[in-house]
Amino acid sequence: MGLLSIKHGPMNSHVFLNFPLFAACNISFENLDYSVLTDKCKGPQYPAKPCCDAFKEFACPFSDAINDLESDCASTMFSFINLYGKYPPGLFANECREDKNGLDCQNVEQSKKSGGVQIAATQSSLLMLTAGLIVLLQLF
Repeated sequence: MGLLSIKHGPMNSHVFLNFPLFAACNISFENLDYSVLTDKCKGPQYPAKPCCDAFKEFACPFSDAINDLESDCASTMFSFINLYGKYPPGLFANECREDKNGLDCQNVEQSKKSGGVQIAATQSSLLMLTAGLIVLLQLF
């Protein structure tokens, strides 16, 4: 949502709309297979272990894009996760925490159902999906 600011001068007023500019996400989240999440993370209880394991399996291959605060990948991904899974707001942000730096994607089994998209997971020891989760929480 943009910010509206009104500047008053001695002779006139100016209205400015400021919208945060994000680069478009280069991942087609709308074409991915969400069954790794929807098959393993089911309500009404949404158990943390299966839901978080499924979330990591789905999201870790895209961790670099999700953690890029200059793009809209995190919000796009979560929009489609919520669209296809009908999950309660903040489910993964509230339940899936490993430490203060985020989720560790190093030893995550990658989903075999990637909808034809092949993206290698970054091999750093700790990848921060939490940044993407925080961005999403700020948007809602």
